[in-house]
Amino acid sequence: MDNEQRIARAVELFKMGYNCAQSVVAAFADEYGYTEEQALKMSASFGGGIGRMRETCGAACGMFILAGLETGCTDATDRQGKADNYAFVQRLAEEFKRENGSLVCAELLGLRERKPQPAMPEERTDTYYMKRPCVKMVETAAQIWANRKKKQ
Repeated sequence: MDNEQRIARAVELFKMGYNCAQSVVAAFADEYGYTEEQALKMSASFGGGIGRMRETCGAACGMFILAGLETGCTDATDRQGKADNYAFVQRLAEEFKRENGSLVCAELLGLRERKPQPAMPEERTDTYYMKRPCVKMVETAAQIWANRKKKQ
């Protein structure tokens, strides 16, 4: 699958009803040896700004999960490895903020307060998609991830 197909797949997954983080992670999971099911599970808690708390955008969190799969440190004493991963995540975050104006779900949604939402997510309808920029956030995160090698 090429990058454009992966970006389209991320958007498609979101429109199927998966959350923003799941959509981004699942579109690229096979590059790291994970199945789509594994990707959906590992990223399930990050949707809605992490558990619908409207904190860090789930699409951005999806990129950060992928960053861990790509450059995450597995040696507890590897300070340079940790620093390199954190720098990579910070670059991804800066690009996401530059493209979208924020990393914060509540701000991206135009909510005045950042407060946990009811546990039951809204039904995905045409009205839902019209009032939320989430599809764009998923697409942007997938594009940033797909283009990451050009910028590393």
